[in-house]
Amino acid sequence: MKAQVFRVDKFIVPSASRDEFLEQIHLTHELLRSLAGFIQDFILEQIGGPGAYNIVTTVIWEHQAAIQNARDRVHESQRARGFEPQKFWERLGIQADLGNYKQLDV
Repeated sequence: MKAQVFRVDKFIVPSASRDEFLEQIHLTHELLRSLAGFIQDFILEQIGGPGAYNIVTTVIWEHQAAIQNARDRVHESQRARGFEPQKFWERLGIQADLGNYKQLDV
C-alpha cells in the first residue's frame, strides 16, 4: 500500500482580503474533492494562539501520484478561468507556505 500524502498550505491573510481569498479556496477544494485519490480535506481558520498563519488548508491524498494529478487539474482550471494565484496573492497581500507532508511513525 502506498503511503498517504498530506498537502498542507498555510496562509497569512489580511482581514480585508479574507472573504475574497476564501471564495477562491472553496472553488479549488470543490475541484479537489472530485478527483481520484482524494480522501479528506480541511479548511481551517485560526481562532487563537501566537502563530502568524491564520488560514490553513489540508488535503489528504491516497498517494503522491494523486497530488500530481490534482496539481495539473487545478492549474488547468485556473488557466481556463484566467486566474493567476501569484498575482492574486500579491494583490491581496497574502503570504503562503505550501508543502507536502508524510505521516511519521513515532
